[in-house]
Amino acid sequence: MKLSIIIVNYNVCHYLEQCLDSILKSNPAPEMEIWVVDNHSKDDSVETIRKEFPEVKLVALAHNLGFARANNVAIRQSAGEYVLLLNPDTVLAEDTLSKVLAFMDSHPKAGGCGVRMSHTDGSDAKESRRGIPTPMTSFYKMSGLCARFPNHPRFGHYYMSNLPWDKPGQIEVISGAFCMLRKSALDKAGLLDEDFFMYGEDIDLSYRLIKAGYECWYVPCRILHYKGESTVKSSFRYVHVFYQAMLIFFRKHYGGMSVLLRLPIKLAILAMASGAFISMQAHRIKLSLGFTDRPQRPVRYLFIGSDRSMNDMKRIARENGLEATFLKAEGAVLDHGHLDQHFSADKYVVVYDMGVFDYAHVLDFFSRKPQPNVLVGFYHPLRSMVITPVSYLK
Repeated sequence: MKLSIIIVNYNVCHYLEQCLDSILKSNPAPEMEIWVVDNHSKDDSVETIRKEFPEVKLVALAHNLGFARANNVAIRQSAGEYVLLLNPDTVLAEDTLSKVLAFMDSHPKAGGCGVRMSHTDGSDAKESRRGIPTPMTSFYKMSGLCARFPNHPRFGHYYMSNLPWDKPGQIEVISGAFCMLRKSALDKAGLLDEDFFMYGEDIDLSYRLIKAGYECWYVPCRILHYKGESTVKSSFRYVHVFYQAMLIFFRKHYGGMSVLLRLPIKLAILAMASGAFISMQAHRIKLSLGFTDRPQRPVRYLFIGSDRSMNDMKRIARENGLEATFLKAEGAVLDHGHLDQHFSADKYVVVYDMGVFDYAHVLDFFSRKPQPNVLVGFYHPLRSMVITPVSYLK
């Protein structure tokens, strides 16, 4: 077995469906097995996987074990030479897997690699390349020097922004959203640390791979990452889990430092967590007193599809009350997608008919001309559904 893909899912059924669809359309599809570990979702995830994807090896947990433990459940049973940890809110281009596997085969010292992740507007996600958050690197990040000098090799090391986007390069932290691992390296470095419930486990694992004598790499193959659809980042639980992970990593790898260095870092982490809590509490009080945010204008939709799909796309727009326009996928549209269209300052979602386009071309359209107000959407004709960053429509 060449590859074991492991996806930990929690309440993102429709993003998971789309993720699996993009995997199964891989060209050429490697010899692989797909594991979905469901962390006791409350939606239709388990039933949908059993019905729509019988080839997937499903583990339906009775409790939410967290990201690290859930991944380990499948890793221990996996048979692949390589293990890919993949978030359910991702979309792969058709050639992503074959290119990444070819890179790993040709770089035997690589313990793992990550890829070029795109936001839903096509812009590059800084999290695609990261450095180990050493005390000094963390200081540069928290003090604002990283943001002020993003391309500086020292001040900007947290995101390693001095590296080119279009070439492979050695990095220090592989994102858990797409983390391709050599199984033999994982056996040597150890599985994910289950002290991390969610967040931080990818940093810890990458650091242990490097300590075990392996290299971590960035490969410029694009994927889409909706980033955080499976978490509610405005919740108190998110803040607690995120900053607790920072403290766990610091205690584990830098606990032997002088107290004069440990104390300021711990205080900085606690101050950031406290600031986030206070900000959320203030927002809740504001809402309880009747103050509301300025209403946003409705999202506009541009559907691009074939004659065969057009009636169904129009039905979805009509039944969901969308402000939408429609464009036939023919001629120059097939080559340039939405790039020749003019968009105002409103927020738009461009929905591509996946019966006509493939994922690689759609991701390429958005990466060529990222616009913060123009987001990607997908229409899946076989399931008669539309998935976007802001909605799921049928």
